[in-house]
Amino acid sequence: MWIDDLRDPKDHVRHPETWTWAKSSAYAINLLEWSKMMGVTFDVISFDHDLGGDDTTRPVVLWLCEHEWWPTECLVHSANPPGVEWLRGMIQRYAPEGTLK
Repeated sequence: MWIDDLRDPKDHVRHPETWTWAKSSAYAINLLEWSKMMGVTFDVISFDHDLGGDDTTRPVVLWLCEHEWWPTECLVHSANPPGVEWLRGMIQRYAPEGTLK
């Protein structure tokens, strides 16, 4: 899953057709809830921090922590240094070892 309100995954990752693009934290959490209900995890989630207005990916990371429903890999592609620090710190602390790339 690619979580970013502006950057299109086709401009930033290999095989963009395989990424599910979530432009808001609410949509990303809906996708995670659906994946958990279906018993299928995402292989990779790549996080921007700021999603426009007051929205960020922090609620998504908190949802992952709360539900212990981590992907195999977490990436952070945000240009917001304090946001990157928060995301990476939470993922490193609560996700299974080796999840943060």
